[in-house]
Amino acid sequence: MIAANLDPGFRDHLLRIVDVSERQLDKLLIELMDQWSETQEEHVLRRHRELQREGVPNRLVYGLILRELPGRRFAPEPTTERRIRRLIYG
Repeated sequence: MIAANLDPGFRDHLLRIVDVSERQLDKLLIELMDQWSETQEEHVLRRHRELQREGVPNRLVYGLILRELPGRRFAPEPTTERRIRRLIYG
C-alpha cells in the first residue's frame, strides 16, 4: 500500500482504466498525495522558494502564487464529528 489513507479500491479502479504499470501508478499516486497533503501555507512558502531560486522577483511572485491558488487542492483543516454534523444538518 502506498499510503495508509488511500482507498485500495480507488487504486484498483485506476489500474483498470489507465494503461500504466502498477509501479508507474504508485509513483504517480505518491506524487499526487504529496502535493495534496500540503496546506495552503506550505504551498505558498514552497512556491516562493522555488520561484526565488528561478530568479523571479518578489513583486511578480506574489501575483503568480495568487493566480495558482484557485487551481490547487489543499489538505483539509482538522475537524470534529460535531463540525461534520453541523455541515450536514446546519
